[in-house]
Amino acid sequence: MVTAIVHIKAEVDRIPEVAETIAEIGGVSEVYSITGEYDLLAMVRVAAYEQIAEIIPGRLNKVPGVLHTETHIAFRTYSKHDLDATFSIGFPESD
Repeated sequence: MVTAIVHIKAEVDRIPEVAETIAEIGGVSEVYSITGEYDLLAMVRVAAYEQIAEIIPGRLNKVPGVLHTETHIAFRTYSKHDLDATFSIGFPESD
């Protein structure tokens, strides 16, 4: 699985609308409203690296109200939540 963290600057009066539109894009697992230099943070999780190009410059950057994005690709996952989700696919829970 490839995970991209996308920081998004949006038109201030359109942040909720932009966030909802981005959240509906396939491959986008979460969208957060954040403080700091950027307005939103989107988590993109896909099976193959090539899909990142389809989603971020192909769709996310074209959402009306998106002014700028900065994308970071994750090398490894250390979050227990993400590891549990990845390794539990198709396997019954064990005690």
